[in-house]
Amino acid sequence: MSVAQTINPGVSFRSMVVKPPSHPTYDMKGVIKLALAEDAGDRGDVTCLATIPFDMEVEAHFLAKEDGIVAGISLAEMIFHEVDPSLKVEWSQKDGDYVQKGLQFGKVSGQAHNIVVAERVVLNFMQRMSGIATLTKTMADAARPACILETRKTAPGLRLVDKWAVLIGGGRNHRMGLFDMVMIKDNHISIAGGIINAIKSVDQYLEQQNLQMEVEVETRTLEEVDEVLRYTSQTKSSLTRIMLDNMVIPLPNGDVDVSMLKDAVEMINGRFETEASGNVTLETVHKIGQTGVTYISSGALTHSVKALDISLKIDTELALQVGRRTKRA
Repeated sequence: MSVAQTINPGVSFRSMVVKPPSHPTYDMKGVIKLALAEDAGDRGDVTCLATIPFDMEVEAHFLAKEDGIVAGISLAEMIFHEVDPSLKVEWSQKDGDYVQKGLQFGKVSGQAHNIVVAERVVLNFMQRMSGIATLTKTMADAARPACILETRKTAPGLRLVDKWAVLIGGGRNHRMGLFDMVMIKDNHISIAGGIINAIKSVDQYLEQQNLQMEVEVETRTLEEVDEVLRYTSQTKSSLTRIMLDNMVIPLPNGDVDVSMLKDAVEMINGRFETEASGNVTLETVHKIGQTGVTYISSGALTHSVKALDISLKIDTELALQVGRRTKRA
């Protein structure tokens, strides 16, 4: 089942300014159901059952507790709809917008019990996605004219959610998984007996299977780059991109030497897309982006994410008082 098929048609999602990336088997609704089920267990929310009259209605407000890019608004709507389709959700911001600490940027109204049941699952997704989007936005701006990519270093089960957040933050998606792009990495090269053997095997496989898809090969030295270029100049190949791995050299003073990366880009001279990987940080990404590479990939966008602090409060005045006291609002 495709992602599009798992999005409930009963929800309008006017807030979906950035659609989720496509995946042939990912079940977004299933992920939402699993997140709710692990929270509810076999008894449901015993605190809500004990303290909140089931027919009580309230209004709760989303509050940004730090500056950043908000993401997960569309997913939050899906979660609220899954818990209770009668809940009314309104937003003053949309996915990808900048929010400042203290800003109330959305509200949900309806049965109090169901709002509180959905609260933590909604916030867990939104905080993680907003953290990814915030870091991606900073990295993407600094990387220009190169495009910033994430990797497959995502939270298990949240591949599409993490990659959706990257898109919201202004980045581009790398391959979704093992199925949609050939990526010849160091272990494949070692097992195949060399980089050219690996490329030849891929070319043969794609021809035999009558498949057309992007093919990337990882290179670690200028000699490997030269080997790939010589082979592809003499033989028709499906290769579309060359990864230049760890060609950004850290220096003792905290700076980086990108001369090897520049040399590789000049050798390739536009014949293939190029991707820089390794030693990519907020401090180094701008310098890497000036070398002429097409893409810069960073696993840190998703594997080392710092969640953006967001809360959902019914008594917003008291929440703001506490926030000011603790310097969080």
